[in-house]
Amino acid sequence: MPRIIGVDIPGKKRLIISLTYIYGVGRTRSEELIDKLSLDPNMRAQDLSGEDVTRINAILQSDYVVEGDLRREVQSNIKRLISTHTYRGLRHRLGLPVRGQKTQKNARTRKGKRKTVAGKKK
Repeated sequence: MPRIIGVDIPGKKRLIISLTYIYGVGRTRSEELIDKLSLDPNMRAQDLSGEDVTRINAILQSDYVVEGDLRREVQSNIKRLISTHTYRGLRHRLGLPVRGQKTQKNARTRKGKRKTVAGKKK
């Protein structure tokens, strides 16, 4: 189980898939990285040499924003939206969908568990 930028990537999976376990590295970026280092995308992550791991670490740290830095950047963007009182910031603050989805029937993921409202007494 190689450790790249503080993340244990699964050793038994193909390299192209294993790299996607790093936050901020998807399938496309994984392919770019493998092409740049001229590695075999079908090799298993556990077969990486120490030198390969070092090269992957160096490129990810210098060329891309990943893991903690990316998470911090996303959170600061959300805080900026909230502090400038934009519509998107308001939606974030209220815990509602931000991108224009309807909320009367759906949006359970964003709104959370249903809250029971007392019925009208006769």
